[in-house]
Amino acid sequence: MNRINIKKLGFSVGITGAILYVGCMIVMLTAGQEGTIKFFNSLLHGLDVSSVIRMNVPLLEALIGIVQTFIIGWLIGAAIAVFYNAQLKPSIE
Repeated sequence: MNRINIKKLGFSVGITGAILYVGCMIVMLTAGQEGTIKFFNSLLHGLDVSSVIRMNVPLLEALIGIVQTFIIGWLIGAAIAVFYNAQLKPSIE
């Protein structure tokens, strides 16, 4: 079996998380508060998010959120690669 490159998987998961974060921002900007609530209520199997949706998020806070999401995603992806690689049997060459 092939080993997973830890840095590449970490980066891939981090970038994917950041893209999802930006997608969430786009939904909030285009759908408005009611549309955002409907979107996330349906996405989360009917969980009522109306009490936690905050539409007036400062730009700096959103940018910090993107960076934090990337870092958490990178760490998760790297951990998955480490655990996957640790389970591989050593190859005999």
